[in-house]
Amino acid sequence: MRILSIATLFPNPVRPSFGIFVGNQMRAVVARGDVDLTMVSPIGMPPWPLSHRAPYDRLRAIPLESGAVGLPVHYPRFTLIPRIGGDSNPGRIVRAVLPLVRAMHAQKPFDLVDAQFFFPDGPAAAVIARALGLPLTIKSRGADIHYWGARPRALAQMREAAAQAAGLLAVSQSLRADMVALGMPADRIGVHYTGLDRERFRPIERGAARALVSALPNLGIWPEGPLIVTPGALIARKGQRLAIAALARLPEARLALAGTGEDETALRAYARECGVADRVHFLGLVTHDVLPQLLCAADVVVLPSASEGLANVWVEALACGTPIVIPDIGGAREIVRDGSAGRLVTRDPAAIATAVSDILRDPPSQDEVAANARRFSWSINAENLVCFWRDVLAGRKPGEPAPG
Repeated sequence: MRILSIATLFPNPVRPSFGIFVGNQMRAVVARGDVDLTMVSPIGMPPWPLSHRAPYDRLRAIPLESGAVGLPVHYPRFTLIPRIGGDSNPGRIVRAVLPLVRAMHAQKPFDLVDAQFFFPDGPAAAVIARALGLPLTIKSRGADIHYWGARPRALAQMREAAAQAAGLLAVSQSLRADMVALGMPADRIGVHYTGLDRERFRPIERGAARALVSALPNLGIWPEGPLIVTPGALIARKGQRLAIAALARLPEARLALAGTGEDETALRAYARECGVADRVHFLGLVTHDVLPQLLCAADVVVLPSASEGLANVWVEALACGTPIVIPDIGGAREIVRDGSAGRLVTRDPAAIATAVSDILRDPPSQDEVAANARRFSWSINAENLVCFWRDVLAGRKPGEPAPG
């Protein structure tokens, strides 16, 4: 198969961890050796002079084609209108990408056009697939459905792309149901669970992991006391305020926030307001090399997001042997099946604190917790994605058995 895949969220030489889960998936696909993959990751750049200011000034250094992230990737630029132009991004992506891929298709034809997010990638890929006369597949991951699906202009484009697509994927059964509720064709939507780097995310004895991360000067994790870790961008949707408020009810515990984002100043002020500033540590960006040790060191991982599809870090935390406390959102029930994986709670500080206290009082073993992640790997993820593409090209719907 010769696949053209489009993903606006994908690693690049400047931000190698940006969309790392998509990068991991596609590297596993290429490693199989039975797919000829062309990866295109459009990069949005605003008009001058914004394009010469942070953070866009660094993105300008990304070459138009690079193999720095472990596979060849094309990085065409499209015009980005910050804050107000999101609904119209698909059209600008098409203008940047179509001439490039049309030339490649003429030289060596593609079999299928794939989009790795529903918006803006999906509508853009739909136009490109029509222009090339090829079947289309689109994958949804959570925020692309929950955020953009609430915007009428974006939703209209998503519905049109879904109607055109020969096959659609969701990262959880719950997200699949949300797509159907938005008017997308149920008989063409399959479920494609995330993968997992099993060599990287595996249990390390908690005391040893805690000693390791405590010794890292750039983290400065406290060496003693119950440790709660909340990984994720510091943005309102991720719910760090709820974790901070819950900490006020857990006098012995410490909270480490692993991530950066626009809410950091407000979160620091809120920690002071709650009287817990001395027990909240802002770790900043934690690299993918250090994250497994941090997750292993945590007694509990708390992720009070407002919405998710099926968060990769849920699976990564469990694989490290650390129970999770999360709201009943997205694919949460598909991950937290019993108490060995953690607790499902309402997005309320008291409920979060109670769940954390229950786990601290009677913690499951790391091996018990890690058993919940045994069904996840990038090799399984890649095999299922390739089978999905094959089925689409054979005219079969998701889950429909092959003849014979």
